Amino acid sequence: QVQLVESGGGLVQAGGSLRLSCALSGRSISNYAMGWFRQAPGKERESVAAISRSGSRTYLANSVKGRFTISRDEAKNTGYLQMNSLKPEDTAVYYCAAAGTPFYTDVVITQTSYGYWGQGTQVTVSS
Repeated sequence: QVQLVESGGGLVQAGGSLRLSCALSGRSISNYAMGWFRQAPGKERESVAAISRSGSRTYLANSVKGRFTISRDEAKNTGYLQMNSLKPEDTAVYYCAAAGTPFYTDVVITQTSYGYWGQGTQVTVSS
């Protein structure tokens, strides 16, 4: 059974950085495209970043381009979201997700395509 566990969230001042980790257990992460989503209070969950199985293709939402980086480490079976220059509007619960796909270069953005989700980690950015 595939399980995802996020870590690395917390409270940070505006302009600061955090690195979120997403540890996948039960299967090799190489079998999955990965994504990060976030949900702020009173708002719908939105896609933040995604990475293909191969790691060669990535997607970043316009709101985080130039500040966030998505990556993956197959040796550690873990995905990452590096968040720099954080803003108060980045405050949300962040979720990682895994999508099974036969294509190594697929970047999966739609939430309904993800079959596995972590429990979420809170990121709070103070002004």
